[in-house]
Amino acid sequence: MGNAPDTIKHCLSSEQLVQDYPWLRRWLLEEKTLSGHEYPKFVKVVEVGPRDGLQNEKEILPTGVKIQLIDMLSGSGLPVIEATSFVSSKWVPQMADHTDVLRGIQRAPHVQYPVLTPNIQGFQDAVAAGASEVAVFGSVSETFSKKNINCTIDESMLRFQDVINAAKEQKIPVRGYISCALGCPYEGHMEPSKVAEVAKRLYGMGCYEISLGDTIGVGTPGSMLKMLQSVMKEVPANALAVHCHDTYGQALPNILTALQMGICVVDSAVAGLGGCPYAQGSSGNVATEDVLYMLNGMGIETTKDARR
Repeated sequence: MGNAPDTIKHCLSSEQLVQDYPWLRRWLLEEKTLSGHEYPKFVKVVEVGPRDGLQNEKEILPTGVKIQLIDMLSGSGLPVIEATSFVSSKWVPQMADHTDVLRGIQRAPHVQYPVLTPNIQGFQDAVAAGASEVAVFGSVSETFSKKNINCTIDESMLRFQDVINAAKEQKIPVRGYISCALGCPYEGHMEPSKVAEVAKRLYGMGCYEISLGDTIGVGTPGSMLKMLQSVMKEVPANALAVHCHDTYGQALPNILTALQMGICVVDSAVAGLGGCPYAQGSSGNVATEDVLYMLNGMGIETTKDARR
């Protein structure tokens, strides 16, 4: 440092900084870990706006508007568009027209159109309406599970197994969602080991892909890193996706962290639609256009045919 005063040398000393700020060593280690990974060449963007985005809208949208939205998204080059949810209209009135929506869309040959099916009845209704891919959705939080799908985690797994078994018989792929992977509106912090346990169960049951949801948008790159490190001990990276809400503006940094960890599937919603009817105060999903802007700026392909 040449002729700099001793006080300045003291302040600029890396050893002294670590002594003065013990958290800095951990931060530097995490930063080194994150920066050591290459980015994937292709990222599959799963558009969830027509389902996860619209389900939180209070005003019931006309069926024709939903169909038009999906058809416009189909022409954008997105490989996966989650079309609707075959849940009870009592719990989610916005999705009461699920059959008409799924039958009314113009299906593009390069696009998958998965739908949510919480139980065997929903699965059967979805198949009758022409579904070729379905998804089940569970939680890491017992409280959230009871409020969201009116059952415990173990009870939900029994329901999902019925759906997955029926789907296997008809060669229909099943995707799995995990809510509250980085925090719960009722229980707070979720242990990464608990997320890994639920992910392992869903993957073992036959879900080809597990989407890890930051339902209330409280995650940070640090917590995303720790959660993924734990989950990836049980489920391979190529079978994982991230589903980020943007309550505190952390969605894109969290997605970037996931990409650095080897994840190459990202959920998003056009215009940042969404939220969660059972998580008061949470904002919408990360906007698809923001995700695509970031990925395209990084030279990552996003418009190839969907791959598993």
